Amino acid sequence: MATMRVVKPEVAEMMVAQISKPGAEFEIVKREIPAPGPRQVRIKVKACGICHSDVVTKEGLFPGIQYPRVPGHEIAGLVDELGPGVSEWKKGQRVGVGWHGGHDGTCRECRRGDFRHCRNATICGVSYDGGYQQYMVAPAEALAAIPETLSDADAAPLLCAGITTYNALRHSGALPGDLVAVQGIGGLGHLGVQFANKFGYKVAAIGRGSENAALAKKLGASVYIDSQATNAAGELQKLGGAQVIMATAPNSKAMSALIDGLGPNGKLMVIGATLDPIEVTPVQLVTPISRTIQGWAAGTPADSEDTLNFAELTGVRPMIETYPLERAGEAYARMMSGKAEFRVVLTM
Repeated sequence: MATMRVVKPEVAEMMVAQISKPGAEFEIVKREIPAPGPRQVRIKVKACGICHSDVVTKEGLFPGIQYPRVPGHEIAGLVDELGPGVSEWKKGQRVGVGWHGGHDGTCRECRRGDFRHCRNATICGVSYDGGYQQYMVAPAEALAAIPETLSDADAAPLLCAGITTYNALRHSGALPGDLVAVQGIGGLGHLGVQFANKFGYKVAAIGRGSENAALAKKLGASVYIDSQATNAAGELQKLGGAQVIMATAPNSKAMSALIDGLGPNGKLMVIGATLDPIEVTPVQLVTPISRTIQGWAAGTPADSEDTLNFAELTGVRPMIETYPLERAGEAYARMMSGKAEFRVVLTM
């Protein structure tokens, strides 16, 4: 009697760069390609930016992260499969996912349209697996459409560093022609200078060392201020005082030193995250002129689309270094070294 041989169906696999536990090194492993659930979309990842905020997942800095976890919230790719109930996206469509990884639509903030502050918001690469992999699944409401003329590698950093600088500037209250200072010429700042220039501001770039001057001018700055060689706040006052100072470098001491460079009703817009306190006296905020300090982080997928479309229209592009997915650990270390110029991107 012939023996029947059961042939198991082949399981489609993908390459993943994961963290097995807080503080662990990256592991390159194979996983089964996931299927999207209701109101979810599977994305074929083409590029994923490496952001300093990925340290949250790498080191387990948020409570409740489940491991193993795949980081990454600067994702550009293609819609590969639609889950049940998804009709607003099409297979093959170019899409991206940023820090805002989904919202519940039912909390008080969501009911008021303030999805950015959803009380039960999910974070891509923290609440669920992100873009350091060849395929990923995300909630349909987390997706943003990517314009056709932006490359995947250019679009990816715009979904975090780009949206953060663009959104902070457009909500800062500055008007075309106002003096806007950008502190730091790095991963955030090099995009901030470009966006500020395209918004029609007079841009003062503030960096450490004269070697940044030529790049700042190339990016669109009207003035470069070397904070090592001069009093940056005093130089801003010579220019009439800044309407906005966008602080991108995570250095609270440097931010504190700039507050006196604000003009009447000026605003220090903080987007560089650090745990050290900003030092300011009530007198600096109250008299002889009113000043404000405000923090800003990222935005919604609709904000991401605004950022991408504006970048496509005006030619704003990130300066990037690319690495293949299998070198994710090396790429992450390059980002953490502070020596990258200026955004590191994994390509698939």
